[in-house]
Amino acid sequence: MLSAAIIVFREVLEAALIIGIIAAATRGLPGRNRWLAVGVVVGAAGSALVAVMTGQISDLAEGTGQELFNAGILGIAALMLAWHNIWMARHGAQMAREAKQIGADVASGSREMSTLALVIALAVLREGSETALFLFGLATSGESPLAVAGGGLAGLLTGVAAGLALYAGILGIPARLFFAATSGLILLMACAMSSQAAQFLVQADLLPSLADPVWDTSWLLDMSSLTGRFLHTLVGYEASPSGIQLVFYLSTFIVILAGMRIFRFRPASSPST
Repeated sequence: MLSAAIIVFREVLEAALIIGIIAAATRGLPGRNRWLAVGVVVGAAGSALVAVMTGQISDLAEGTGQELFNAGILGIAALMLAWHNIWMARHGAQMAREAKQIGADVASGSREMSTLALVIALAVLREGSETALFLFGLATSGESPLAVAGGGLAGLLTGVAAGLALYAGILGIPARLFFAATSGLILLMACAMSSQAAQFLVQADLLPSLADPVWDTSWLLDMSSLTGRFLHTLVGYEASPSGIQLVFYLSTFIVILAGMRIFRFRPASSPST
């Protein structure tokens, strides 16, 4: 039961961290709650489907299907987060001035919400499918299905509670620092996803590792610890990263930051009359 609770708590917390940051970064936008709910529901349904089809997925592409699937999910999510940050760099100042009543110039934010719903769906899909597979493994290893279900429920509830606490903490940031803080967190999450996608492509023998590892800090902070997993999701912490992971991480960081700076100084186009 304890193993199931820990597994589910870890996976739910990772998904909740991404959802909480996105929810905080998009507060006040029209239709925001609807799109967040759509992302969670679609991701949960997709993760159940992936769990059922895991054997077929793993057998694809000469046994590297699971790695390619994971890399694809992370790559798409990183692109969507990059697009969001560049969009926010263009519209963020106006949103800060009109946090309660978004004007017509930002009413087109419904497109923004649909894009971020996809990011949330992918996050839930990834963590949910991993959770289902882990729980299935526990159940088939001899643990009582009732104990697995009970531990899973406990982990789910504590993970959601921790995610809500993180979300409340983000909302407590002063308004003048709010957009900078959330944009910074989303930037680092995009870099983390890009780095993790690179690692899956290395495992699929589609990319060279360049150097493996570049360093090893597992003695200081192990990846299996709760803090290590938290920082892995939030900022892309790796105890022993490969060289290609650092290349992807830094390249993503530079490209997104450059895009944010370019569009920050371009006025948002006015709606046609």
